[in-house]
Amino acid sequence: MQGRKTFTPGIEKAADFIAAEFAKSKLAFWSSSQSYFQEIDMIKAKNMELNGTLDAETLSSANVVVNTSSADLHIHGLPGYETVIVKKEDDFSKMIFTLSQSQKNLLVLVDTAHFNLFRRIQRVTDRDKFASPYTQVFVLTTNTKPAAIQLHAKFEITRQKLKNVIGVLPGTLAGKKDEYVVFSAHYDHIGIGRPDKNGDSIYNGANDDAAGTTAVMMLAKYFSEQKNNERTLIFVAFTAEETGGYGSRYFSKNIDPGKVVAMFNIEMIGTESKWGTNSAYITGYDKSDMGKILQANLAGSKFKFEPDPYPLQNLFYRSDNATLAALGVPAHTISTAKMEQPPNHEPNYHKQSDEIGTLNMNNMAEIIKAIAISSKTIVNGKDTPSRVVKDK
Repeated sequence: MQGRKTFTPGIEKAADFIAAEFAKSKLAFWSSSQSYFQEIDMIKAKNMELNGTLDAETLSSANVVVNTSSADLHIHGLPGYETVIVKKEDDFSKMIFTLSQSQKNLLVLVDTAHFNLFRRIQRVTDRDKFASPYTQVFVLTTNTKPAAIQLHAKFEITRQKLKNVIGVLPGTLAGKKDEYVVFSAHYDHIGIGRPDKNGDSIYNGANDDAAGTTAVMMLAKYFSEQKNNERTLIFVAFTAEETGGYGSRYFSKNIDPGKVVAMFNIEMIGTESKWGTNSAYITGYDKSDMGKILQANLAGSKFKFEPDPYPLQNLFYRSDNATLAALGVPAHTISTAKMEQPPNHEPNYHKQSDEIGTLNMNNMAEIIKAIAISSKTIVNGKDTPSRVVKDK
C-alpha cells in the first residue's frame, strides 16, 4: 500500500481493507453514516499575493502569515477580529499551534523577539487543514496597540477529503448502551521518500501503526463474537496522525466526550518493550485510574501494564488519544515502542526498514489478548475509570 500516505491510492486501499474487516465482524455504522467512512473536508491554501499596513507599518509575506480558507481575503479595520499578543517571554510554539486551531477570527501580534521562530507558523499553516470559516492573521511587530489594519491576500485553494474508518458494536444493556468505549489506532503512515542505501523508498509503517490497526480489527472481531458488551464499543482507524492528528481531532469534535468512558488508543505494539515480552506501557498512567483497572483484571496473568517510562517525550499528548484526553476522557495510549533518545530509540521508527519481518508477532498477539481481557470490566459496565483533568 506504498506507505499509506494521506491523499494517495495506498491509503484508500488501506481504508477499504479495514472497512471490509469491520463488515466481516458485522459492525454497525457510526451515527447517521451510510458507510464505515467518516469523511473530513480538508483544504490547502497557497499564498499567491499579500500586502497591506498595520498603522504606518508595511505588511508583506516577510512579516505576516495568514491562516485561512478564503481565496480572496480583505481586512479593513479591527472589527470582527480579536487581538492576541504573543510576548517575548511566552512559549511561542505552544501558543502558535493553539491559536492556529482557534474557532475565532484573530489578529495575533507576535513580538519580534520570536523572529527566528516566526517562519514556523508558515510551516503549520501551509499544511492541509480543516476547512474553516475563521481566519487568523499573525503579524511580527512591536506594535501591541494598533489602531487599524488594512490587509489584502489571495490564495490558491485546493480541496481534498480524508476519512476515518469507524465501526460500532452497540451495547446490550439499556442503561449502558449510551456509554462508549473506544478502541483506536491510526492507519496512515508517511508514504514514499528518498531511497535508502538499499534502494528502498517505501516507508511501510508495519509497527507504526499497522500493528495498532491490526489490534483494533482483531478486538472488533473478538468482541463481536463475545456479544456481551453492555456498553457500546466504537472501533476507529484514524487518518492523518502523521500530519497533525486530523483524524482523531475531527472524531473528537463529532462525539460527546461526556459519553466516552474510556479510550484505548493502540500505537506501535509490534516490538518488545524495554521490559521484554508480555509487557506494555500506558501513557498518562497517573492521570486516571484506568491502568490500575486493567492490571487488576490481569491478576494471575504474566502480562504487566507499566506506567509510561518516557515522561520527557510527552507521549500522552503526542498520539490520537490527546484530543479526547484534553476534554476529560480517560483516553490513554498503549504501546511498547522504545522512545528514548538514540541509540536506545526504536531502530526502525520512521524508516523504510519498518517492515513486517521486524515485528514479534507472538508478543503482539499477547498484547492484543491482554487488552481484550483487561478491558472486560469497562466493556461490561462494572468499572468506570476516573476522568482526566480537562486541559485549560
